[in-house]
Amino acid sequence: MTDAKLVPLSAWIERPEEEMRARAAAFYEEMRRRRSVREFSPRPIPGGVVEDCLRTAGTAPSGANRQPWHFVVVRDPERKRRIREAAEEEERAFYRERAPDDWLEALAPLGTDERKPFLETAPCLIAIFARSFGVAPDGSRVKHYYVQESVGIATGFLIAALHGAGLATLTHTPSPMGFLNEILGRPSNERPFLLLVTGYPAPAARVPDIGRKELAEIADFL
Repeated sequence: MTDAKLVPLSAWIERPEEEMRARAAAFYEEMRRRRSVREFSPRPIPGGVVEDCLRTAGTAPSGANRQPWHFVVVRDPERKRRIREAAEEEERAFYRERAPDDWLEALAPLGTDERKPFLETAPCLIAIFARSFGVAPDGSRVKHYYVQESVGIATGFLIAALHGAGLATLTHTPSPMGFLNEILGRPSNERPFLLLVTGYPAPAARVPDIGRKELAEIADFL
């Protein structure tokens, strides 16, 4: 096996302990304000913001550095309309036929149903695709590793970046989502991972009155 080319780690910055604590606390305070929003303003997003947030997503770690993700930014009203129609068709089947009672009970406090107007109202939808394999210049397959994990991490980076830039987001996962391949013209080696609805919250936007688990409930220190 050929040795990989290694270069000095020049980008890492060691910070004083006090600064480390301050930065960690500040980032937590910023992220704890993040909420999933379902009421969006049609106000356009300034140019370059989404692009830089996607660049941030592209820095996420991935299995064997295959970077098995693809992002499609949808601003076109007609495509957003088609996505909403297809998503609501799947959601109607979910809420009326497929969802078990315990799942519907868990969703009840969030006030969600099959109606998804935000898919048209929000100025930007980001369709995130997971590439099950790549294609080399000669047409041969390139195996990807830990695809779901890698795309999930990149999506987390993206959500954090968009929030940090001052935008609201909503993760939307109608199931199945194969309609996204057709509407957005994506190849068969890409599987829809989720739709990230992005934009400014509506002026009178409301969110469910829910909390987050305390640190002791989500972590152990051994």
